[in-house]
Amino acid sequence: MTSTRKPAPFGRTLCAMITPLTGAGALDLDGAQRLAARLVAGGCDGLVLNGTTGESPTTTDEEKTRLVAAVREAVGDRASLIAGVGTSDTRHTVELALAAGKAGADGVLVVTPYYSRPPQESVAAHFRQVADASDVPVMLYDIPGRTGTRIEPDTMIRLAEHPRIVAVKDCSYDFLGAQKVLAATDLAYYAGCDEHVLALYAVGAAGCVSTVANAVPAHVAAILAAFDAGDTARASALQLALTPLVEAMMGAGLPGTVTAKALLARLGLPAGPVRAPLLPAGRETADGLLARYEALTGV
Repeated sequence: MTSTRKPAPFGRTLCAMITPLTGAGALDLDGAQRLAARLVAGGCDGLVLNGTTGESPTTTDEEKTRLVAAVREAVGDRASLIAGVGTSDTRHTVELALAAGKAGADGVLVVTPYYSRPPQESVAAHFRQVADASDVPVMLYDIPGRTGTRIEPDTMIRLAEHPRIVAVKDCSYDFLGAQKVLAATDLAYYAGCDEHVLALYAVGAAGCVSTVANAVPAHVAAILAAFDAGDTARASALQLALTPLVEAMMGAGLPGTVTAKALLARLGLPAGPVRAPLLPAGRETADGLLARYEALTGV
């Protein structure tokens, strides 16, 4: 059977990487390099830096640029790097996109402008201005639960005509809308919600941008690899086995940044504290995360 899967411009298994910090709360570039190398060795062929999971609201522009450059040095050409540059200000977003490209990013992740709740024509104009100004491809980020504004499917279909708008990270929980865009465009769709990794991949998505992959990159990669190999039963079993950890990390009422850092710290991996206004996970939460990780991995 001929595959209808769209090209994956940034890889297939992408991790929404945390931003490691020192105990004092400063940027931990050595830790970031070690974590990035582990993720790539575990099967991630793309890393998303400076996204929400990377605490972009509370890292400075300089920190964002330094992080991209350091991770580029650590992974070389073994993985694509996509830099989150989204803000509520189009001019600022353009500045961050240009800086990310100079620092070594292969693409930029641009979220819908938040809080101001712009209408769809303004949303489209925002993305076009960033794509016009940037030298690297753009991944649209649709997460209305955080921004307050959708990128409506019809808007995505229009934006797909731009030569540098090539992909979507989908956290809309609109499966019908995702299929509409997949059917009408060449945009590479990436599941941004870990519970949707296999479901979206099965209808033609390019892959995923996973928060849970911070802890279990090989398991997330194995879901997609099994599907590609035609072993849909194994792909399904792997996705279902991941469910308890997904629920603990993403469905427990805490941001994925908080739970990912708590679990990585328990595993002795680079993480560090979260920045205010976020607070660290409590001991009971961290214990639960570790228990589900161990149940999944057999550790």
